[in-house]
Amino acid sequence: MAFSLEPVDESFFTDAPQRYVFSMDLPVPPERVWEEAMAGEQPLPFVRGLSVRWISPAPRGVDSTRVAKTGFGAIRLQERYFVWDEGHRNAFMGTAINVPLFSRFAENYVVEPTASGSRFTWTFASDLRGLKPAVAANDVVQRAMFGRMAADVRRHFTR
Repeated sequence: MAFSLEPVDESFFTDAPQRYVFSMDLPVPPERVWEEAMAGEQPLPFVRGLSVRWISPAPRGVDSTRVAKTGFGAIRLQERYFVWDEGHRNAFMGTAINVPLFSRFAENYVVEPTASGSRFTWTFASDLRGLKPAVAANDVVQRAMFGRMAADVRRHFTR
């Protein structure tokens, strides 16, 4: 990875220059969402254009690391978890990326039980690199890409 990213903490999920929050009610138990979307050996396998590989061994928790590839491999991001509340919430920050897209990046996953299944809230937070016109264009691209990823999650758990 050629570009190191600056560290973040939990405040980044409310203070980041770019934030994308997708909350979805799903007709499946929270345990299933957790296992398939967050904690399994192949997290989010149903999200098109995304592949995730754990670097650190199980059991997973704070300081676990993985590499995610998106854009069908064009973007590679190293990730390190800084929150891990088993079965309910986890959050990671990007530590390095292969393209100079972000100065900071993080994701937060929250799974909560509901009367009819679960609510999954997926938050993406970033601080894009570049001049204002480039940042504005990248913001549009990010919103569309993350929205498609969230739609893939919804589709998987509601079919």
